Amino acid sequence: MEELPLDQVNTLLAVVDEGTFDAAAAALHVTPSAVSQRIKALEQRTGRVLLMRSKPVRPTNSGQVIVRFARQLALLERGARTELGLTSEPGGRQGPTRLAVAVNADSLATWFLPSLTRVPREPAICFELHREDEGHTTALLREGQVMAAVTSSPDPVAGCSVRALGRARYLPVASPEFEERYLASGRLVDRLREAPVMSFDRRDALQDVFVRSLGGTDAPLPTAGAFRHYMPTSEGFCASVVAGLGWGLVPEAHALPLLRSGALTLLATDRTMDVPLFWQQWKLDSPALAAVAAAVTATAAEELLPPG
Repeated sequence: MEELPLDQVNTLLAVVDEGTFDAAAAALHVTPSAVSQRIKALEQRTGRVLLMRSKPVRPTNSGQVIVRFARQLALLERGARTELGLTSEPGGRQGPTRLAVAVNADSLATWFLPSLTRVPREPAICFELHREDEGHTTALLREGQVMAAVTSSPDPVAGCSVRALGRARYLPVASPEFEERYLASGRLVDRLREAPVMSFDRRDALQDVFVRSLGGTDAPLPTAGAFRHYMPTSEGFCASVVAGLGWGLVPEAHALPLLRSGALTLLATDRTMDVPLFWQQWKLDSPALAAVAAAVTATAAEELLPPG
């Protein structure tokens, strides 16, 4: 079996992270020509195309395997150096371990960030958070972009472990004025299908799932798609519902204070939406990764509903 030279593997990772050959050359303190030669040599050695020469550069499926290997190797090396007391920076200090984690926007806006404050200061960790829908964070794990993820999928990505975090509860809400204008008469399921609705982005199907749980059809919501507003931040989504742009499912932590103040009204007192969340991470003996996992799971146990 052909060995994978570390300089070539690390160069591939640099190109993927930096987005271009020139930027990778600057980060590695080599010439762009040297970067290109290393990538070509690695592709020849593996017999596969590893990069799509787009802007930014993206790894192919084979390239993703090498990227994951490079990140895992770097994490293991960092852990070994920490245990041995070896330093890599002037002044005798070991530089921080950088951990890339994928998290959905609502978790970021509610319970996830406090969990990071519980991570011990040693070993030192720098966080690189990738915001992505909980149904798609596992794709970042497969691509090697992140080392761990909050996800709605209980099925582990190859090479990853998975544990249940709990359930995030969402409440169907609207402003009182919106409810009076659009939802005052008729069956709620029918009115919701015709009323303006908020969605996080084009992959957000939570509102559709809720309507179908009321006994609606499988048709998209709304019927013609003319009144679906997209708001790609958790805070902006909630503010848009309060402002009356549309109805939507808002995290319980955000909705309850606004319900108490009268800024929002609950559309269905006997219906909520619970989204199960899981923690997936690489199967690596990494003190840094273990410390983050412990902090995240502890916070989730306090802030989320128990796993269903």
